Amino acid sequence: MLNVRRNNLIYPLLLVAIGSIIVIYTANNPTDSLVARMLNYSNIFKALREHFMLMLVSMIGAIIVGVLSGIVISRPKLYYLGRIIENIVNIGQTVPPLAILALFFVVMGIGFRMAVFALFIYSILPILRNTFAGIVNVQSSIIEAAKGMGMNPFRILTRIELPLAFPIIVAGIRTAVVINVGTAAMATFIGGGGLGDIIVAGISLGRDMVIFTGAALAALIAILLDNIVGQIERGLVRWS
Repeated sequence: MLNVRRNNLIYPLLLVAIGSIIVIYTANNPTDSLVARMLNYSNIFKALREHFMLMLVSMIGAIIVGVLSGIVISRPKLYYLGRIIENIVNIGQTVPPLAILALFFVVMGIGFRMAVFALFIYSILPILRNTFAGIVNVQSSIIEAAKGMGMNPFRILTRIELPLAFPIIVAGIRTAVVINVGTAAMATFIGGGGLGDIIVAGISLGRDMVIFTGAALAALIAILLDNIVGQIERGLVRWS
């Protein structure tokens, strides 16, 4: 057990170490004065803090609303409505993230709150879809057996359907997390801040080191969070 926990920590710590090395190197070895102004510790940590806040707030809301909505539309009485909503969600998932941000920019203006709301909406889609798909694909024979044992609908949901659908639900959450990290970088276009500020500044100034720093940190965050969510999933499955 101790070896398993140690192995689970090695990969996240390695990613954190790589990110720290990138930050330290770029902050201490700027190629010119413009890069030095962009990649000082204050700007980098400000961008990281804004990026994490964008992801954290939007993902908490998306997980709560996405899972609860998926459960509601998976009920037998709402099955056909659920299928319609699932098709709408699948279509919505094909819309580019930048188009989502632009749409809400027109409706709600610019700023951090608007960026959080747009990320929240976009992150709901894979969570709701996977929650619905995971529950409705539980074998009907298992549900009938649970009814035969005298279990009420609430107990069937909490004891049978959700545990069996759990891996699919978590897969949707992992997908949403990775999408969220990448989309959050585009929040800079609507005044949301984050690592997108660094990436766009690097593109505008034509400085490869600035672009690489912002993009590399965003990629490392996506890989790190995907690994953490995966470890939580495996831990909960073993516990259950």
